[in-house]
Amino acid sequence: MQAELDNFLGHLHSERQLSPRTLEAYRRDLTSLSRFLDERGIGDWNTVDSALLRLYIASRHQAGLTGRSLQRELSAIRSLYRYLLRERRCRHNPALDLRPPKSPRKLPRTLDADLASRLLDGGDSDDWLTLRDHAMLELFYSSGLRLSELAGLDLDRLDLDGGEVRVLGKGNKTRVLPVGRKAREALRAWLKVRPPTAAAGQPVFVGLQGRRLTPRAIQLRVQRYGEEHIGQHLHPHMLRHSFASHLLESSGDLRAVQELLGHTDISTTQVYTHLDFQHLAEVYDSAHPRAKRKSDD
Repeated sequence: MQAELDNFLGHLHSERQLSPRTLEAYRRDLTSLSRFLDERGIGDWNTVDSALLRLYIASRHQAGLTGRSLQRELSAIRSLYRYLLRERRCRHNPALDLRPPKSPRKLPRTLDADLASRLLDGGDSDDWLTLRDHAMLELFYSSGLRLSELAGLDLDRLDLDGGEVRVLGKGNKTRVLPVGRKAREALRAWLKVRPPTAAAGQPVFVGLQGRRLTPRAIQLRVQRYGEEHIGQHLHPHMLRHSFASHLLESSGDLRAVQELLGHTDISTTQVYTHLDFQHLAEVYDSAHPRAKRKSDD
């Protein structure tokens, strides 16, 4: 079995030209399976069946591997068996119909409405850097932009009189988003002091030399602003999540939030219904007369 495994890894290296890191992941995952089979006296890849692989996946899950890691291991096992079938070393692929256990979906972190207000009400300086950073934060939270959408935004896509912005999202799809009053005020204040641009396309957000801000530069500015004004780590996507969660909490209109976020699949948007339910559950626990816990006397 080890010889056939080595031949497969050699095939990955020579024919598929995988990166050393990916190749090492294949080696690690398949060596783990090989050790499991060896402990059970299995000496032939052809004698492995789906039930045995299911037992292996279960043991790895019990050892703490996530659904994503197990999916990667199953992918490596399927690739191995495709190779063995091609080389006529095996007659079946026992991993073909196996699926890993699902990992719990991680809910996005958001700011509550009060903390968001505290963050956005903190930009009271008139220096150009504060005005720019405040305008970025207001636009993130007002319109739910992705980091790449804000970084790539040009002046001709911003209509402050009409209260809207056109952004180019994933899949080169354009969507038109409303810009709230506070965000329009912040953007107007920033555009009055915005340095003359040295970049093509008239970007909305630039540095002192007039060059378009990179996504990484925006991330760092948002992070610093969060630390200074609310004392916690902040990233652009947290503002997008907060926009979606607060809008859904107030309106209950999942389809509208889907459109505003630019999600192709509504199941992607539905994660915010879980956040909304968490908030409702907290309100219920604290307010409902039959849910309140008795105070310890």
